Amino acid sequence: MSIRTERIGEQIRAELDHLLRQETSDPRVGLLTLTRVKLSADMGSAIIFWSPLAAEGQADIEAVSSGLASATGFLRGRLAKRLSLRRMPTLSFQHDPSLKEGSDTLALLRGLPEAERESGADLSAHVDASESEDQDGE
Repeated sequence: MSIRTERIGEQIRAELDHLLRQETSDPRVGLLTLTRVKLSADMGSAIIFWSPLAAEGQADIEAVSSGLASATGFLRGRLAKRLSLRRMPTLSFQHDPSLKEGSDTLALLRGLPEAERESGADLSAHVDASESEDQDGE
């Protein structure tokens, strides 16, 4: 992706974020974050990756997806007025599960007992010491 494409993608992400928070009244959309925008090489289409901010179920993700799909025309028209592009890319929205997966991983790590973390640190220190002894002995 070229620098220009990345810059335009970031502008689209920022403007869509503002539009979704300030001007979209569809209750299905709710609170979400736009994680990234992937523009095609000819800038004819843009995939906007989003993730819900609240811990929601699969049914809510489908509701948000349908809310975003129904607001696509409105959002594209508003973007065309805000950005000075020769041709406004077609928008498509795709759920990005990476934020939820990251928070689930952190919750698992925080749930580990302290003793296991310390024994893991002791084990890695022991492995490091034995490796240095092996290198000294050779």
